[in-house]
Amino acid sequence: MRFWQQTASWQDFEGLTRRRAVNAEELLRRLRQRFKRDFANLPFAEDLVAAHYCVFDRETPFYVKAALVAAAAYFILPDDLIPDSVPIFGVADDAAVLAGAMKLFSSHIKPIHREAAQQTLTRLRAQ
Repeated sequence: MRFWQQTASWQDFEGLTRRRAVNAEELLRRLRQRFKRDFANLPFAEDLVAAHYCVFDRETPFYVKAALVAAAAYFILPDDLIPDSVPIFGVADDAAVLAGAMKLFSSHIKPIHREAAQQTLTRLRAQ
């Protein structure tokens, strides 16, 4: 029997759609957990999370917050000076910008930010 000759009722279609939706939700949940766990194991994850806590600290000067957010955006966004599709160099310039911003503003990242970052990464690794 060919595809166009098959008939299906709306109940069959509805059941299939519900099963697909449940499977998609489960898949997204698993992907989020894996992404969090894999992110927590990156070598520079602690610096990134500490910078996150630094950005949301009220005592951090605005120019530091702006620079850290701009460096993170440059790292995440695919369109930049050297596109991420270029092997090695595409990601290297992103990492260089992020590392430079972290080095310039490391004096504003306090021990309390680092401690919170360690706790967050420990929790993510346990998931």
